[in-house]
Amino acid sequence: MDSSFICHEVLRNLRKITRAIDLHSKRLAQEYGLTGPQAIIMQEIQQGGAVPVSSLAKSVSLSHATVTDILNRLSKRGMVIRTRDHVDKRRMMVSLTEQGAQLLTKTPSLLQDQFISRFEDLEEWEQTLILSSLQRVATFMNAEGIDASPVLTSGHITRKETEI
Repeated sequence: MDSSFICHEVLRNLRKITRAIDLHSKRLAQEYGLTGPQAIIMQEIQQGGAVPVSSLAKSVSLSHATVTDILNRLSKRGMVIRTRDHVDKRRMMVSLTEQGAQLLTKTPSLLQDQFISRFEDLEEWEQTLILSSLQRVATFMNAEGIDASPVLTSGHITRKETEI
């Protein structure tokens, strides 16, 4: 095969991946009023019950400040509630409201959930091959130093509500 053809096919597939992420993010925002990170945070809260903000930030691989910003927006919309921990009054615990839990049951599965499910079905050698190839592509695009959480969403994770 021609090297130029292969290069164009790689670029075309990178664009398809980017486009799939954009379309999924826009659908979540338009139909459910949620960003990908908001949905992920709500899912984590649902799975863990009332959780401290610090634990939540760690489990979703986002900074404490970013999670706090997202929680502020979710709280304003009545999706989550914060309460003081009964044992340690310095800790804030976060839980879903009934409205938040209902919204979460309506939202489609997140793109990374679909990816993870399919990726885990692959043999380990194939998983490693994909990882190695993507690391090299990131290097080609001078992106190896960019900090990114494992959240498949478009735009900035801390975007304002008006940007959705």
